[in-house]
Amino acid sequence: MEQLIHKMKNSLHKGFIDQSNPVSGQFKPKLLSNKSHENVLSTLLQEMKTCETFIFSVAFITEGGLATLKTMLYDLQLKGIKGRILTSTFLNFNQPKMFKELLKLENVEVRLTGVKGFHSKGYIFEHIDYYSLIVGSSNLTDSALKANYEWNVYLTSLEGGEIIHHFKNQFEEAWNEAIPLNIDWINHYNLMYEQQPFIKQAGTNVLQVNSQYLTNQLADSLAIQPNKMQIDALAQLKTLRATGAKKGLIISATGTGKTYLSAFDVRNFAPKKMLFVVHREQILKKALQDYRTILGGNPDDFGILSGNSKDTKARYLFATVQTLSSQRYLQQFNKEEFDYILIDEVHRAGAASYLNIINYFEPEFLLGMTATPERTDSFNIFELFDYNIAYEIRLQAALEEEMLCPFHYFGVTDYERGGEVIDDTSTLQRLVSNERVHHILEKINYYGYSGKRVRGLIFCSSKEETHALSSILNTHGLNTIALTGDNSQPEREDAISKLERYELDYILTVDIFNEGIDIPFLNQIVMLRQTQSSIIFIQQLGRGLRKHNEKDYVTIIDFIGNYKNNYLIPIALSGDQSMNKDNVRRRTVNTDYIQGVSTINFEEIAKKRIFDAINNTNLSTLKTLKDSYSELKNRLGRIPAMYDFIEQNSIDPEVITGYSENYYAFLSKMKEEIPSLTEYEISVLTMFSQELINGKRIHEILLIQNLIKKSEISKVDYLKLLKDFGTYLNEETIKSVENLLSLNFFVTTAKKNYGLKSIIIFENGKYKLNNELQKSIEKDSFRLMLEDIILCSLEKNKKYNLQTPFTMYEKYSRKDVCRLLNWDSNEEGTLNGGRVKMNTCPIFVNYHKAEEDDSEVKYMDEFLSPDIFKWCSTKNRKITAKDIAPIVNSSEANIAVHLFVKKHNGEGKDFYYLGEVTVDSSSAQNDSLVDKGKTYSVATMSMYLKEPVQSDIYHYLVEE
Repeated sequence: MEQLIHKMKNSLHKGFIDQSNPVSGQFKPKLLSNKSHENVLSTLLQEMKTCETFIFSVAFITEGGLATLKTMLYDLQLKGIKGRILTSTFLNFNQPKMFKELLKLENVEVRLTGVKGFHSKGYIFEHIDYYSLIVGSSNLTDSALKANYEWNVYLTSLEGGEIIHHFKNQFEEAWNEAIPLNIDWINHYNLMYEQQPFIKQAGTNVLQVNSQYLTNQLADSLAIQPNKMQIDALAQLKTLRATGAKKGLIISATGTGKTYLSAFDVRNFAPKKMLFVVHREQILKKALQDYRTILGGNPDDFGILSGNSKDTKARYLFATVQTLSSQRYLQQFNKEEFDYILIDEVHRAGAASYLNIINYFEPEFLLGMTATPERTDSFNIFELFDYNIAYEIRLQAALEEEMLCPFHYFGVTDYERGGEVIDDTSTLQRLVSNERVHHILEKINYYGYSGKRVRGLIFCSSKEETHALSSILNTHGLNTIALTGDNSQPEREDAISKLERYELDYILTVDIFNEGIDIPFLNQIVMLRQTQSSIIFIQQLGRGLRKHNEKDYVTIIDFIGNYKNNYLIPIALSGDQSMNKDNVRRRTVNTDYIQGVSTINFEEIAKKRIFDAINNTNLSTLKTLKDSYSELKNRLGRIPAMYDFIEQNSIDPEVITGYSENYYAFLSKMKEEIPSLTEYEISVLTMFSQELINGKRIHEILLIQNLIKKSEISKVDYLKLLKDFGTYLNEETIKSVENLLSLNFFVTTAKKNYGLKSIIIFENGKYKLNNELQKSIEKDSFRLMLEDIILCSLEKNKKYNLQTPFTMYEKYSRKDVCRLLNWDSNEEGTLNGGRVKMNTCPIFVNYHKAEEDDSEVKYMDEFLSPDIFKWCSTKNRKITAKDIAPIVNSSEANIAVHLFVKKHNGEGKDFYYLGEVTVDSSSAQNDSLVDKGKTYSVATMSMYLKEPVQSDIYHYLVEE
C-alpha cells in the first residue's frame, strides 16, 4: 500500500503540478476527448475489465451506447462482477425500449432518480486497492463514448480521498431516493412517451420538434444531390474519359450508393441510349426507380428487358443478363446501339453470359460496378476494364465518411456442452439441438437490435440447418421462413416484403442474399456458420449497412465455434490482408481501427477461439500466397513488385520473404519468367530480405540506398544524411551498421547464405559497395529488386520511433535485439532469459509456459500490475551468480534493462517491447522451482516499467 500511495502521489504531481515529472502514468489524471487512441469507450472498457464493482450516474442512455458495453457486461457477469446504474427521464430523452434493454443486464441494478434536472455524467470503478472515475460531458451514448468531441477527466483515488468520497456520497444519496427499474414502470413510461408530439417514434434518439420535421419533409422533396463519395467518383470518371478511356471500374462498399452514382454519371454523360445490366430482376426494378429519381423526364423513356417485360425501344433500358445474353434478344440490337453500358455486380462478368454481352456491344463508355472485384477463379476483372479503376472506396473509408449505417458487431461464444463446442464437423442434430437453439435465442435477445421490432437475417451453414432451425424457431414464438437457392425469385421477394411489413421476424438462408439484394430495413444479422472467406463475411455483414430511418445501427451477432477459419474474422473486419499473424492478433486485441460509432466486440471465450485459430493456422501457405499474388497481378496487369503489395493493402512482404528467402525465389515459384541473376546477387537479395526489409533500423537502408545512387559516400556525409532523416545517431550504432554490412555480425551459416564477402568497403573515410556489387547494380533486373526492398523497408520504418532503437509495443526477435543494442555478434542461439552486455540487458519472457510440454518449466514470471513485473531467471541461478548479479545491480551500474514479452511460443520468435525497466535490487531473492520432481534454484526480482503497459496489450499478454 505504501508503494501504491507513493506512485499515486507522483502521478498526481505530474497531473496537477509539473507535467515534466518523469513518473509512471498509471494513475495520472488525463483528459478523454475521443480525439486520440484512448477514447472514452476504450478507457471505460479498460476500467470495467479490471474493477471489482462499478457505478454509473448518467442522465442519457441510448441503445447504441448500451450495446458498446454489452459484451463486457456479459463477461463480467461470468466473473460475478456486479454494478449499478442510476439514470433518469430528463427531457424524455431515454426511450422505453432502452429501459427494456437495461432489464436484460442480470448483473446490473438500475434505478431511476427523481432529481429535478438530473444531468450527471459520471462513471466510478472500485478496484482492489483504489478507485478510478471518469466524469465530464459523456453520456452513455455511442456517439459520446466514441465519436463526439467530449471533455472528460479521468482520475484515480484511494478510498480515503475526498474526491471519491464526495462522488460516492452524492451517488448514494440519489440512489437511495431513486426507484428500481421494472417492467411496470416501463409500460407506464411508454404510454406517456408516445404522447410526446416532439419525439420521432421511428428508430433514432434525436429529439425532433415539429419545425424540424417540416424541414426534413421539405428536404426530402428536393432533388437528390451526390454525396462526397459520389462527387469524387464523378470527377474521376470525367477525368478518366478525358484521357480517351472507353472503360472504367468502380469498386465501392455495399450501401455506399453505387446505383445513384451511376445515375449521376449517366446524367452527366447524357447518352442517346443507355443499357443497365444486372443479374436479378428484383435489383433491376429498384435500379430503374433510382434512375427515374435522378434523371427525371418522361416515364416512357425507361424500360425493362427481362423474362416478364420486353421494352427494347426504351432510351434507358434495364436488362437481366439471362434474357439479354440469349441470341434471340442480343441480335435485335446494333453493336453501337448504346453509347453507355453499365454492368452491375461486375465481379460476375467472367461468366459466358456476361462476356457475350460485353463482347457484342461497342459503346462509347462501359462502366463496371462491384463491392468485391476479387475472384476465386482465374478470371481477371481488371483486365476486362483495361485496368482503369476510376474510383475505389472500401468499408473502413465508407464508415469514416458516414456513408453507411453504423454497426455493432458481437463475436459471441457458440453453444458448448461438456467441453464440446460447435465446430466444422458438427452434425445437424447438434446444430439444431434444443440446447443450442435456447443458446441462440438468449444471445439474439441479449444483444438486441435498433428499431421497434426485429427484422433479421440469419445465415446458416446448410440447407438442412436452414429449414430445420426455421421450423424450431417458429415453435418458440418467432415468425421465420427458410430461403435457399431452391426458392424462386417471387418467393424471395414475397419473404422480403413480409419482413418489411413485420409479418416475419427473420429470414434464414444459406446460399443466397450474400450479394445483389437491397434490404435497408434490416436491423439484425446473425451468423450461424463458419467464416469461409473474408469476402463472403463482408458481403453478409454488408446486407445490414444501408441506412434506414427506422434504425440507428445494425446489430451483427457472429456465433464463434471451434472453426479452423476463425482467424478470417479480424481479417475481414479490419480489411488487413497482410496475412501477418501479429497484425491479425492486434486487430483482434485492439479494434480502434473501426471508424465512427461502430464497434467490434468479442466475448472473452470467443476471442480465445480466434487466437487459437491464428496460432494453429499457417497464413502463408503456397495457395494463400499464390492467390494473393495472382489477384494483385490481375489488378496491376503486370508482375508486381513487393512494394506493390504494401500499396495495395495485400500480403506483407515479410510474409513473402518468410516463405521464400527472397522475392526472386518467390517469383520463380510463381512460374514467372524473370531475368537470371548470379548466385552472389541472389545471396545479397536474401541478406537484405531477411535482415533489413523489416525496417526496424533505417541506418543500413539509407546507406545502401545512397550507394546505389552514387558510387560512394563519405562517412561525414553519411552521418549528415542520418541526422537530416531525423534518426538517432551515435558511434556505437555506426559501428554496428558497419559490422552488419560486413557480415561480421552473423554466424557462419548465415554468412554463407549471404555471400560470405562484405557488402560495403570503407576506405579513406568513404563507404562504397564491393566491386562485384558495383557491377551488379548496373543490371536493371538486380538493381530494381534491391530498390524494391529498400522501398519496403522505408515504408515499414514509418511505424518505428526514429529517436530510439526500440518502439513501444512493436515486436522484436532476439536477433533484432542483438543488432539494435549494437552487439558485435548475433547471440540469439544462446540468449535466454536476460544477459548484460555492452552496458545493456535485454530480458526475454515467454509469459504462458506450456505445462503439457515436458521441455518447458512453469517459471514464476508474472505481472504484479501494469507497471510492475516479477522476473524469474533460468534454472540453477542465484542472485549472486555472475550473470544475475549485474542485473540485480543494474540501476547502480547504469545498465539499461529492456523488457520483451510474448504471450506464448505459439506467437513465434518475436516479443513485444514493453520499454525500459528499473530493477528493484531490494526485491531480489533466491527461490526454487520443481521440474519433473527435481528442485532447481532460481533468482527472482521486481522490475518497474517506466510506463505501465498499454491496457489492450497488457490484458492480451496476461490472460490465459
